[in-house]
Amino acid sequence: MATIFLIVFVDLVGFGLVIPLLPFYAVRFGATAPEVTWLLATYSLAQFITAPLWGRLSDRIGRRPVLMASMAAAALAYVWLGAATDLWMLFAARAFAGACAGNIAAAQAYIADTTKPEERAHGMGMIGAAFGLGFIFGPAIGGFLAGSNPMTANLQSPAWVAAGLSVAALCGVLFLLRESLAPALRNTARPRGRLGMIRGALRRPVLSRLVTIFFLVTLAFAAMESIFALWALRQLDWGPERVGYAFAYLGLLSAIMQGGLTRRLTRRYGEEPLLSCGLVLLAAGLVVVPFASALPILLAAFALLAFGLGLSQPALNSLISRHADSGEQGEVLGVTRSLGSLARVIGPPMAGYLFADISHSSPYFWAAVLVVGALAIGWSVPPLAVASPPAE
Repeated sequence: MATIFLIVFVDLVGFGLVIPLLPFYAVRFGATAPEVTWLLATYSLAQFITAPLWGRLSDRIGRRPVLMASMAAAALAYVWLGAATDLWMLFAARAFAGACAGNIAAAQAYIADTTKPEERAHGMGMIGAAFGLGFIFGPAIGGFLAGSNPMTANLQSPAWVAAGLSVAALCGVLFLLRESLAPALRNTARPRGRLGMIRGALRRPVLSRLVTIFFLVTLAFAAMESIFALWALRQLDWGPERVGYAFAYLGLLSAIMQGGLTRRLTRRYGEEPLLSCGLVLLAAGLVVVPFASALPILLAAFALLAFGLGLSQPALNSLISRHADSGEQGEVLGVTRSLGSLARVIGPPMAGYLFADISHSSPYFWAAVLVVGALAIGWSVPPLAVASPPAE
């Protein structure tokens, strides 16, 4: 587990390097606020189309080849991003990266292959901690490399560094990671199409509720994340460096929660209570952000968001994995990532239009309503002890 954690962490540092800076890339090429959010959504639109296929492929040929292909493609996409000379090139680079993004579903399936069901939340929490740590170091390094002035920011160097980190992660898979899926467990059944895989998951009552919660939470967080740089520029007069540090702070708290406390809390309370508690904290954090006229208030709001994510995401991913059969872990987690990607397609443009046409605070209130809806669905999920078996 330590090896997959380290590989995912290195890869996500590169991802975190450029994500907070994408609005500044787009603005440099004359993009409007809705165009900025559409740039962020482009990656997710491509991932929505391909994520179930990558997950299914990992069930057939193993996790390791999918991880290698995804990381090699990410390196090429970052090079393309750094070399962009026009807005369409930014969109093309992000679309290519999203289409090849099978790494997280494969990494989660790897965890499912190598953990017992009762340890699944801890394993998923380690992937979440890798996310959090990636968003500690990535945005901080990206902000440092770019500089504090949005008009003169160095936006090429973060992309080159991100490409190098993806190559390092690829080498980690190649030389350090052993395949987790034994040949006897590989799913050799006739493959279903992407829509067939999604329909198959949504026909199962408990699994469909869990995936819907994942969709709504991702939709809410994507809205917050995509508009934050523009909101901070208007509300606090922040440039790329401070935005990067803010996301680093969010990642630090989330990593502490997911890497250190999730295992103990899951053993004591179970996944369902942690999911509900996390959703309550998420909704509270989203409501507080618009009132952050000073740094202490924003730090408090981001703490609520980080602890909410740290509680809810490992519990949710664990529940989804435990309601899937051993031969379909990649497929089900790929479907989940795909619907999460659809949320990231819808969330940023909606946030952009709300920000531009209603108010700067409206995206956050809309996101809070979505999380409350997820909480209501979560209350209807039965405990694992009395839940239907995976075949449902």
